[in-house]
Amino acid sequence: MQVNFRVSGRISRPVNEVFEAVADPAQLSAFFTTGGAKGRLETGATVTWDFHDFPGAFPVHVIEVVPNERIVLEWAANEGETGEIGAKMQKADYLTTVTMLFKPTDDGRTLVEIVEEGWRDTPGGRRSAYLNCEGWTGMLMAMKAWLEHGINLRQGLYK
Repeated sequence: MQVNFRVSGRISRPVNEVFEAVADPAQLSAFFTTGGAKGRLETGATVTWDFHDFPGAFPVHVIEVVPNERIVLEWAANEGETGEIGAKMQKADYLTTVTMLFKPTDDGRTLVEIVEEGWRDTPGGRRSAYLNCEGWTGMLMAMKAWLEHGINLRQGLYK
């Protein structure tokens, strides 16, 4: 079985503004990476992201960037030994791939789709995929609130 997921949402801003909110580390740090992002998302770059809910800056490898259309990233999978809720998660010995697609809609909004794939079909791999699905859904909601209303939903949530 292939372990992956897809989440999506519409943001009431033009595609270039939504794309920049992800590609620009200052903007990404304002609504998503609660511990900060370092480095612009550009093809071939390795940047770091840090989160208060999953502390410790970690590398994000930028595989491909097509401005206003697509960002493809790879990062280390994290798995628990059992996959049970509350089990300590740890860095695994393989990478997962994240693909973000930015599509303008006819009404001036942007459809953002995020696909993450590549987990092993193990209890820990499935649990990690579930947790990352939750995380990317939260990112879409936080980006929508920040871009449309200037509200940082994640501020103070984890620390």
